[in-house]
Amino acid sequence: MSVSPGVTLSPDREALVELSAALAARDAARLETALRTAAAETDAEAVEETILQSYLFLGYPVALNALGLWRTVSGCEAAEPAEDREEWEERGARVCQAVYGGQYEGLRANIGRLHRDMERWMVEEGYGKVLGRPGLDLPTRELCIAAILMVQDVPRQLYSHLRGALNVGASAAEVERALEIAVPWCTADVANRARETWASVRARTSPRSS
Repeated sequence: MSVSPGVTLSPDREALVELSAALAARDAARLETALRTAAAETDAEAVEETILQSYLFLGYPVALNALGLWRTVSGCEAAEPAEDREEWEERGARVCQAVYGGQYEGLRANIGRLHRDMERWMVEEGYGKVLGRPGLDLPTRELCIAAILMVQDVPRQLYSHLRGALNVGASAAEVERALEIAVPWCTADVANRARETWASVRARTSPRSS
């Protein structure tokens, strides 16, 4: 990655991307620091949405432990549950299509060949129930997901969500900055694989340059 000098994300996005990398790294002490930074830079709803969406990639235990720590750090009480179940299928298809663009139909077919229920869960649960929720804009969600997937060292999924970030309106410079934020949470080999994945995305797309 080669980020232009001075390129940054907004302070709230920086904090949420850092929080996402911390969640993936599973370091409780550093996670608490990231939560306190996020509390100072953005609103509680955005922090909670960032934690909630992490369960799709990191599992319930990580998300539940992070929420418990967040309650201690922030003093915020849990909000009332959302009552939007009837929207999940339609919203999920819309959001998934926005992220994957022209690859959407192929994605659904490929996942369906692996397992039909997994395809349905991906759309309804992943994109409808979680990533389509209000409280955090889709470009920020995708930048945060990229940080999680980079730290997890899963290049195939990282590739998809790097493209997804561009598809939903993040600039190439913003994506690069998000990846740079995640670098300290990775080994050198993992960071280099992420750089190679991003180079592959750039070679196959024509993203915004700024």
